Amino acid sequence: MTINRPARPRALISLVPMIDVMLILLVFFMVTSTYLNLDMIPAVKPSEGSAASTQSPAGTLMIRLGADGVPVLRGTALDAETLRATLSAAVAEEPLTQVVILPSGAARTQALITVMDSAALAGVTRLRVLRLEAAP
Repeated sequence: MTINRPARPRALISLVPMIDVMLILLVFFMVTSTYLNLDMIPAVKPSEGSAASTQSPAGTLMIRLGADGVPVLRGTALDAETLRATLSAAVAEEPLTQVVILPSGAARTQALITVMDSAALAGVTRLRVLRLEAAP
């Protein structure tokens, strides 16, 4: 007569400790890493912007970006090529020309990026984006 023992069930490998370790590592790397350098686009405080717009020192160009995404310089709407040529001429005349972009709240982000890219291709090194807030 033989005694048959039931087979011992195999131990199940739990994935919970591994998931816990992965979540801890994920949080650690998210906290310690830097994703964006927020100083890439210098912004002007509203108080500085109002003073700068009233004085308008020589060597400063203000580009207004309308809700339709068309850049306006000195009251004239410009396309991308004309804007780049105008900015290139201004930089050739005064290398430290500052360009201030005033986007409308309804303007698309892509229009702002296009203007910034045109300014960079024109050789502008001093570029600011000005955001106006309504008074309370």
